[in-house]
Amino acid sequence: MRLGVNIDHVATLRQARRTFEPSPVFAALIAQQAGAHQITLHLREDRRHIQDEDLRLIKQLVKIPVNLEMAPTEEMKNIALEVKPNRITLVPERREEITTEGGLDVVRLEGFLKDYLKEIKLANIEVSLFVEPEEEQIIASKAVGADAVELHTGRYANLWNEHKKEEAREELQRLKKASILAKELGLRVYAGHGLTYQNVSDLVKELKDYVEELNVGHSIVSNAVLFGFERAVREFIDRIKSGL
Repeated sequence: MRLGVNIDHVATLRQARRTFEPSPVFAALIAQQAGAHQITLHLREDRRHIQDEDLRLIKQLVKIPVNLEMAPTEEMKNIALEVKPNRITLVPERREEITTEGGLDVVRLEGFLKDYLKEIKLANIEVSLFVEPEEEQIIASKAVGADAVELHTGRYANLWNEHKKEEAREELQRLKKASILAKELGLRVYAGHGLTYQNVSDLVKELKDYVEELNVGHSIVSNAVLFGFERAVREFIDRIKSGL
C-alpha cells in the first residue's frame, strides 16, 4: 500500500503570514526523500493555501507522481492540461468549508463529467474521483470514464477518533464492500481523509488487499511541526507497513 503525502497544510502555515516559508515545494522534496510514493496537493479556487506556482514547481522538481486535487471547473481543467500532473482527483469544493466535507456526487454530475473528462483523458492524465463508499457512486464513476476512485474515509476516521469502535468497524466493512465493487469494475482504488497515525492501522489491516494507496495530509504536517517533515513521513509509512 502506497502513501501519498498531501502538502496543503504546509502552504496553510505559509499563507497565515503571506510570506515565503514554509515552502510546500521543499516539503514535497523532503517527503520524496523520506519515501513517499506521491505528492498530493489541492489547488482551490480561492487559493487559500496552495498557489499556482507551487503546483508548477512541484511538477517540475519532484520525481514521484503528482496528484492534483481540484474542483470540476473550466479554470482547473485548463490548469491541469497546462501543467499535466500525473493524476487529477476531482473533489467537491465549497468556499466556506474548512476542508473537503464529503465525496463528489458523481451520480448527479454524470452527464457533465462524461464531457468534462474527455480532454483530460486525451492528455493521458489519470482521472480519479473522490467519492463516498456507495455502490451508486462507484458505478457512476466507472460510467463517466474515471480510472480510479479515492474513497472518503472521513466517517471512519471520525468514528474511530470518537472511540465508537463498533461503528468504525461497520464503516470499514462499507469501505471494503465499495473497494471490492470498484476493483470488479476495473477501477483502481485509493482512500483518504482524516487518517492519522492512530487510526490508520485498523484500516490498513482490513483494506490492504483492495486499496492501493492512502493520501494523508493534516496528521503528517501536524507531526512535522513538532518532529520534522522527514521523520513524520517515515513514521507514517512505518504505520502502514505494520498493518500489511
